[in-house]
Amino acid sequence: MTQPGRLGTGIGWRPEIAEAVEHMPGIDWVEAVSENLCPGHLPESLRRLRERGVTVVPHGVSLGLGGADRPDESRLAALAERAEALGAPLVTEHIAFVRAGGDLTASPSLEAGHLLPVPRTRDALDVLCENVRIAQAALPVPLAVENIAALLRWPGEEMTEGQFLYDLADRTGVRLLIDVANLHTNHVNRGEDPSRALDELPVEAIAYVHVAGGFERDGVWHDSHAHPVPRPVLGILADLASRVTPPGVLLERDDNFPEPGELEKELAAIRATLAEAGGAAGRATRPKTRGDAGPATRPATRPEAVADAGPEAGPAARPAAGVKAPAVRPSAPPADPDRADPDPDAPGPSSDPASGLDPAPARARQRLALAQAALLSALVAGTPVPEGFDRVRTRVQARALAAKRADVVAKVAAELPELLGDGYRAAFLGYAQGRPMTGGYRRDALDFAEHLLLTGDPRDARTRHLLREWWLERSGPAPRSRRPAARLARATRRVLLRH
Repeated sequence: MTQPGRLGTGIGWRPEIAEAVEHMPGIDWVEAVSENLCPGHLPESLRRLRERGVTVVPHGVSLGLGGADRPDESRLAALAERAEALGAPLVTEHIAFVRAGGDLTASPSLEAGHLLPVPRTRDALDVLCENVRIAQAALPVPLAVENIAALLRWPGEEMTEGQFLYDLADRTGVRLLIDVANLHTNHVNRGEDPSRALDELPVEAIAYVHVAGGFERDGVWHDSHAHPVPRPVLGILADLASRVTPPGVLLERDDNFPEPGELEKELAAIRATLAEAGGAAGRATRPKTRGDAGPATRPATRPEAVADAGPEAGPAARPAAGVKAPAVRPSAPPADPDRADPDPDAPGPSSDPASGLDPAPARARQRLALAQAALLSALVAGTPVPEGFDRVRTRVQARALAAKRADVVAKVAAELPELLGDGYRAAFLGYAQGRPMTGGYRRDALDFAEHLLLTGDPRDARTRHLLREWWLERSGPAPRSRRPAARLARATRRVLLRH
């Protein structure tokens, strides 16, 4: 595996803080959401940053590499186009599914509108590995994939997060974007030990690291990217940096933007954490040099055996205090008898046996498709929660997805909250309940406006008139002409239709 190049310290570029980012001292690189960029019309702020030699990395959110379907060719082409337009050294995406249903399940296609966790099973790993290879073959630069935050746990999981990521990197050569805030989220929400995950990770595969803030409510941690970075997240960053010098670290902030000075303080805290952890590693018994991806010695015990040792385990079962076990390949879980029959799990018709890509079995894709469609339908369409899921957490996730939809629609169609005022959010959440998103957010905004008009809302006649005009302007195949003759013709038609 090729060692990633050094990026340094960066921040997520967002239009709301574009000017501030340009003037921040010590910014080596930025990351921009790929889907928000148009290659032929890059924002002037990004163009100026690139001219100064600041690296820009496109960060995708819509591929759905963890979904049951193969990656969409047009989405891959769009990501590749943005990588080339930005001169990026790599691109990144998520280990997540964002849509379900469709041909594999003979059911309507559903969009989550956000990142949802992949079950840590052999089926899901087989499918993910093939999807990652397809993406790697289509992209002009290396790909790195990010671990995500989760509010709920899949029943019947067969691997820990560290084992899942290790096997993914080992089988595909893909790089890893490790989000330490997401490790903290999964610690609070799923009881998973961040240190164990780091023990099992192939740290030499790390391309860079994300750091972000969130908040806790009723025992659930929400990875909001709208709050300051908490101390536990910096603690996990320090743990990671004591094992390896990460090629890059990036501060993410997506909403509720503070004054630039506050962001600069957070960046300073990240730099201080890295420096202190690096210094501590240098004083340890297993010294590292810059860029060293692993310790000088290997422990006698496997990391998963150490992590599974109970509180009564003797000292031989655990590493010495302060010494971190490196990642070695975690032992595979026991074989699944349901997968023993080679015929049902034969490669699908679209697989290419000559490619050497070890295609995922067709039956594995179908099993995963059915499971993901059942969960997503419960989350966005109000169908029963699949057996084995925590019903309370599933409801929390459903509310979080609806809230995310409301927030994003308010951004892509800013006129809607302006027209509806304080009633926008309640109206949208009422609309979203039982009405899943089947297209993008702009389609969702139009469907929401149409729903309001069909139900006689808003009650205020002038507001309803303005909303109708807004919807008509955007719902046709092309914008309506603003020429006086065309406007007169439309007005005449409306009058005639009333009689």
